[in-house]
Amino acid sequence: MNRVIHFELAADQPERAVKFYEQAFGWKIEKWAGPIEYWLIMTGEGEPGIDGASMRREEPVAHTVNTIGVPSVDEFAAKVVKAGGKQLSPKATIPGVGYQAYCQDTEGNIFGIMQDDPSAK
Repeated sequence: MNRVIHFELAADQPERAVKFYEQAFGWKIEKWAGPIEYWLIMTGEGEPGIDGASMRREEPVAHTVNTIGVPSVDEFAAKVVKAGGKQLSPKATIPGVGYQAYCQDTEGNIFGIMQDDPSAK
């Protein structure tokens, strides 16, 4: 079964969002050293839940987005389209992490799909 593995919180001012979530919930948030402006969010250890990130608000990701882990972005993007959804962005490589794309369901909800591949370049 493919599960939600990550969330993204869009923010007009990511630094302000970081401060809010650290103060309100005690989350540990660190700026990612990668090529884009992105803050990694650790929501806790040793209990059920998922971690996520915050990023500057941009289209098509203007709202909170859940990302679903899949074995193949290409295969599942095709399944999304066949089921009546849309692929909103091309497959993107995240170096050292894997591959990702944004999609939309039949109700207009945006979500991500991510393929784990630490050798991605």
